[in-house]
Amino acid sequence: MTLNCIIVDDNSTQRLATLRLINNHPSLNLMGKFTSVVEAKKFLLTTPIDLIIMEVNLSVSDGFDLLDSYIDTPELKTPYVIIISEDASHAFKAFEYNAIDYLAKPASKKRFNEAIAKTVLQAKMKENFQDYDGEHIFVKSNLKKRKIYINEIKWIEALGDYVKLITNNKSFVILSTMKAFENELPKGLFLRIHKSYIVNLKKVERYDSRHVEIEKMKLPLSRTRKAQLTQALDVIVD
Repeated sequence: MTLNCIIVDDNSTQRLATLRLINNHPSLNLMGKFTSVVEAKKFLLTTPIDLIIMEVNLSVSDGFDLLDSYIDTPELKTPYVIIISEDASHAFKAFEYNAIDYLAKPASKKRFNEAIAKTVLQAKMKENFQDYDGEHIFVKSNLKKRKIYINEIKWIEALGDYVKLITNNKSFVILSTMKAFENELPKGLFLRIHKSYIVNLKKVERYDSRHVEIEKMKLPLSRTRKAQLTQALDVIVD
C-alpha cells in the first residue's frame, strides 16, 4: 500500500531531513512540501492526500489550525497525521486530534518507520472494513470484498492483528483490531463482552457470571461486563 503524503515544516534543515526519510520509504509518495498552514490548506482544497507529516510549532501559525480545517470542512477526506516536533508540550493535544504518532526532532529512521508502519496498518484496516449502511457491511477477507449482513453476524473474535468474524454460515478472517471493528458496528446491537469477543446481542441465548452462550458455543464473559450485558439485553428485549 502506498500513502500520498505532504510535509508541513518551516525549518528548512528539518524539512530536508524528513524529506529524506520519506523518499527512502517504499510506502510513501510525496505530493508536496510546505512552510505554512496557508500554503498547505490551499493545496489540500483540491488534492486529497492520505497522510500529513508536520511540525505544529510553526513561526507564523499554529499547525493545529491545519487540522481544524478538516473539522470546519467535513466534506474533505481527513488524512492521517504524524507530528515531528522539537516541542513535546503539544504531544497530548496531538492525540486529541487523533494523530497516529508524535516524534521528537530529529526523528530517527527507526521511529519514523515505526510511525509509518502504524499508519499503513490503520489504512489497511479502514480499507478492509467499510460501507456500513445499516443492513450490511463489506469486508475484505482473503483478498476479496465480501458482503456481510449485520443480522447474520454472531460474534467477532480477536486474532492478534486480525479478527475472526463468525456469521450464520461462514467465518471470515479480516485485518483489523477489535477496537477498530467495534467502532464500526451499530451501537446498541453489539457489545464487547471480553477483551477478545464482541457479540451480537440478538444472538445471545443465555448467560451466567462467566459465559455467554450463542448456539451452544460458550464465550467468555468478563466480570466487569456482566452488568453492562444485562442492561443491553434488557433494551434489546424491550
